[in-house]
Amino acid sequence: MIALKDFLSRELENLNEEQLQEIREFIAFLKFRDRKTNLTINEDKIASLYQESAEEDRQLAELGIDGYQELLKQAEEK
Repeated sequence: MIALKDFLSRELENLNEEQLQEIREFIAFLKFRDRKTNLTINEDKIASLYQESAEEDRQLAELGIDGYQELLKQAEEK
């Protein structure tokens, strides 16, 4: 591993600024990819959040329908 690091260090010395920028971006990508693959999905938490939002959606829909019916009644009275 040390030989590889030494090799890479020597190679970096020969790169121009644009190439070094590309290397920096690639390193950032590798770190991002590593974080992404280490994510764990908690299916129970997702299911709980889904149910919670589904209930809120249902309640909002019912409120919306009641409000709509009230507007229709007011329009009929005019």
